[in-house]
Amino acid sequence: MDWSHVVPYFFGGAFLANAVPHFVRGVMGEPFQSPFAKPSGKGLSSSTVNVLWGFFNIVVGYLLVFRVGDFRLEVTGDVVPFGLGILAMGLLCARLFGPLHGGNMRKRT
Repeated sequence: MDWSHVVPYFFGGAFLANAVPHFVRGVMGEPFQSPFAKPSGKGLSSSTVNVLWGFFNIVVGYLLVFRVGDFRLEVTGDVVPFGLGILAMGLLCARLFGPLHGGNMRKRT
């Protein structure tokens, strides 16, 4: 494992995880939050903006994972930072967008 690849693989996983909700909602023709909305991250952006933002995230994720070093799925040292990046972005998005989409599970009294 080359330690200089840990950071790019982590952020590559994060970018690829972030691509999923934007691209999927965009191709479904549905608006979704994006950094370009007003207010940023809370307002809704058009489906076209989300397809473009999702595709941008795919490209950056690809460059970070497959153009830095020699990423291989059978090498645990490559997959762990990549997977942790996916997990970190997934948890961050769940916390940020949960309150906006009813995903906050609070104990009801």
